[in-house]
Order: sequence, then C-alpha cells, then structure tokens
Amino acid sequence: MLYALITIGVFLSMEGVTWLTHKYVMHGFGWFLHEDHHEPGYPNVFEKNDAFFVVFAVPSMALFFLGTYTPQTYLFFIGLGILFYGIAYFVVHDVLIHRRFSWFKNTNNRYLKALRKAHKVHHKNMGKEDSQCFGMLFVPLKYFKEQNLI
Repeated sequence: MLYALITIGVFLSMEGVTWLTHKYVMHGFGWFLHEDHHEPGYPNVFEKNDAFFVVFAVPSMALFFLGTYTPQTYLFFIGLGILFYGIAYFVVHDVLIHRRFSWFKNTNNRYLKALRKAHKVHHKNMGKEDSQCFGMLFVPLKYFKEQNLI
C-alpha cells in the first residue's frame, strides 16, 4: 500500500515539476530546444523539444535501477510515478492535443476541450516570453467556464 501511495504521490507532484520545468527551463535557458515546438506544423517526425522526454526518462530509469539493486526499494516506485506521468503526458500532449499521432480522432469530452483551450492559449504566444498555462494535466477552471463546460 505504501508503494502505491508513493507512486500516486509522485505522479501528482510531477505536474508541479512539469510546470516549473516548462516555465523556467523550456521557456528559459532551454528555449533553444523548446522553440521549435512553438512553431506551427511538424515538418519532421521528431522535434528538438522531444529531448525533454530524455530529461525526465533518465532520472526515472536511474531510480528503477537504484530501487531494484539497493535496499531502498521505494526509489523504484518514485521512478514508476515519473514513468506513469511521462506516459500520461505523451498521450495527452502529443496524441490528444497536438495530434502527432492519429490514435484518438473523435475525442469530445469536457476535460479535453478545456485542456486543448488552455494549451492553445499557451501556444498563442510564439515567443519565449509572456506565455501562460505551463502545466499539462491539471486545467485551470477558467477554461471549463469559458466554454460553458461547468
């Protein structure tokens, strides 16, 4: 039970880590990797921004290793929480929002509409400065209200 709570807690806390990383790294000193993500269209299969998947995957893999081969088993479940968030991020951001893969074409629920709206607001600004909505899975209520979804 403790390991499940650790995994869920890390998954939930990753939204804050993502928000901070997005605002201060991707829109800060890491802009050179993130900039192509704010350009319209995807001329290539991959973009430089995809390097951030590695940024989050490396600590997760290291925690899997440490949690498996040391007595600190809980580290494995911290890595698992990071992995689960990464999977959710990929599905929500790359598949459902940006439609880089055409897996779920007819999604029409309230949460996804509000999520897409918040992300469009973020991408409305093509530059490094003055962006909003840096999180991914937790959508501010105003985007539900704007579309009369609540």
